[in-house]
Amino acid sequence: MNGDTISLKLTNRTLVIMAKAPRRGSVKTRLADSLSLDAVTELYRCLLSDTITLAQALDDVEIAIVCPLPDVEDLSLAVPKTVRIVPQTEEGLTAGLACVFKHFATADHQRVVAFNSDSPHLPVSALQTAFDVLGNCDLAVGPTHDGGYYLVGARASYPGLFISDGMGRANALETLLTRARVLGLSVHLTDPIYDIDVEADLRNLADELHCIPEKAPRTAKWLSEWASATRQLGKSDQHT
Repeated sequence: MNGDTISLKLTNRTLVIMAKAPRRGSVKTRLADSLSLDAVTELYRCLLSDTITLAQALDDVEIAIVCPLPDVEDLSLAVPKTVRIVPQTEEGLTAGLACVFKHFATADHQRVVAFNSDSPHLPVSALQTAFDVLGNCDLAVGPTHDGGYYLVGARASYPGLFISDGMGRANALETLLTRARVLGLSVHLTDPIYDIDVEADLRNLADELHCIPEKAPRTAKWLSEWASATRQLGKSDQHT
């Protein structure tokens, strides 16, 4: 594992990327309805790379990746060696989030923020806000437009907050907020963004990065080539 021998600077802020290895057929599976598996895999590589660069834009933050155990070796070859990789002990996103806070939120006043690996379009200010509000709130949560969430921040590990039962895509945010209320936790919601799950999301991202490609350069380049190929295919179809 590439994080075992790294000397990390002392900080009370940890930014965790929830990731998978860029392996064919195991990432962004809903996009396979529109793209080939090879294309989806390469897109995910770009998203992950740009998301790590986004994370590195924050000062005084330890950056780590939490991933399924079988993905550790492949991810260690795909990401910078300065990024610590921690395997989650059980399968699934909620189990991964529980692992994040159990592993990292241990020191006094520790602030831990976990977010999606396909979020290079996320403003740096959203991550900074999540850390800032943890000074006064128990949780920071970033909603997505489809009823889920792209970010969770906490100051401690709260048993029972992340449970897989009833945690579907459309009601994930509602379920999380309900459990937070049951546990008596205060919550701050950051600005909502869109997920990258289906072709319409890709088109939104392509439009956004067309204006500001420097925000996520690898992803912007991939999307530009994809959009150009799509246009050419459309013209070809019109002449058949």
